[in-house]
Amino acid sequence: MTDADALDAADPLAGFRDRFAPTEPGLIYLDGNSLGRLPLATAERLARAVTEEWGGGLIRSWESWIDLPSQVGDAIAAGVVEADPGEILVADSTTVNLYKLAAAALDARPDRRVIVTDDDNFPTDLYVLQGLAAARGLEIRTVRTGIDDGPDPATIAEALDGGVALVSLSHVAYRSGAIADMAAVTAAAHHAGALTLWDLSHSAGSVPVPLRSSGADLAVGCTYKDLNAGPGGPAYLYVRRELQESLRQPIWGWFGQSGQFAMEGTYTPVRGIGSFAAGTPPILGLYAAQEGVRLIAEAGIDRIRAKGMALTSYLIGLADEHLAPLGFRLASPRPADRRGAHVTLQHPAAWQVCRALIERAKVLPDFRTPDRVRLGLAPLTTSFAEVREAVDRLATLVAAGDHLGYPSAPGRVT
Repeated sequence: MTDADALDAADPLAGFRDRFAPTEPGLIYLDGNSLGRLPLATAERLARAVTEEWGGGLIRSWESWIDLPSQVGDAIAAGVVEADPGEILVADSTTVNLYKLAAAALDARPDRRVIVTDDDNFPTDLYVLQGLAAARGLEIRTVRTGIDDGPDPATIAEALDGGVALVSLSHVAYRSGAIADMAAVTAAAHHAGALTLWDLSHSAGSVPVPLRSSGADLAVGCTYKDLNAGPGGPAYLYVRRELQESLRQPIWGWFGQSGQFAMEGTYTPVRGIGSFAAGTPPILGLYAAQEGVRLIAEAGIDRIRAKGMALTSYLIGLADEHLAPLGFRLASPRPADRRGAHVTLQHPAAWQVCRALIERAKVLPDFRTPDRVRLGLAPLTTSFAEVREAVDRLATLVAAGDHLGYPSAPGRVT
């Protein structure tokens, strides 16, 4: 028995692999932090929704559909992140939700003209903040971040003053997997009188998210990564209960309207988290998110976190031994408690390596600029044996130069 086999035999989450649709023989999927695998229960639930609820129930099914955004939000609060019922709503995309919450936060601090973020924040977050700043004549104060280590709380604190309205960061860095200190950053922002807005897209479902205990104000996230809700799965937003009555989001739609079906011509938002809804929710996506959240809750975020640290530590040990001599360098935090559930390796031919892995070695990673191979280790579906085999295949193809025949310029989808 190999060390990987022994680790798999002792893994309390090993049985969850059988609850996902199987991949093609020999394929090793290391991109669950970009698109999670399909739970078997989700396929069954969507089939019933299509044939029975849409096909048979037709418009009558809205009686059960209409409360799904808050029901799934409460499930995320109960089993995925640290939040209370009535603080999370599933709606729209992460980008739209980020815009809604950032705009609401800026409106709540009308005398302040500065947004603080870091230069390694996810690009769509930066674009949304840039758009708001351009429209309102605000300043974006961008803090320099080491792309391997994530934002430093002390450096963020140094950027804060009485002019800052909002601090917006990612909890887990998309490129390196570095975990930001949510409590320290939030405390510093509150000391300066600013609100905080966190992107949880790479953390929820893979690491504990201390929204309540950190005092975080606002957050957004997606469901198609570690929550396994499928491509284009709906996003969610979090608003701390104490802020829900004072913040007003900018997209006024009929699902946020009090007395929705009275069809009145003047907007009067409902109270609570429902006021952050806008248009008609995506029912099929909500069902997919619901099933994915149930799996995470059943497995338990603490057990998921423990396996994520074990998987990534195992990968880093193998990389030090087998990949470092081939020109790879660790581009994620080395301490296990400082990184999420993916590991990034720097290599000057990273794009070519990724293409060779996919096309020759049947290993699916992804590429991140400027020269990173990102390996997502989903605790519910990735085995230690797969990690060892993936490293063996990677070392073999690079040692043989099999990657050198691929174009060096990245394609559109990376």
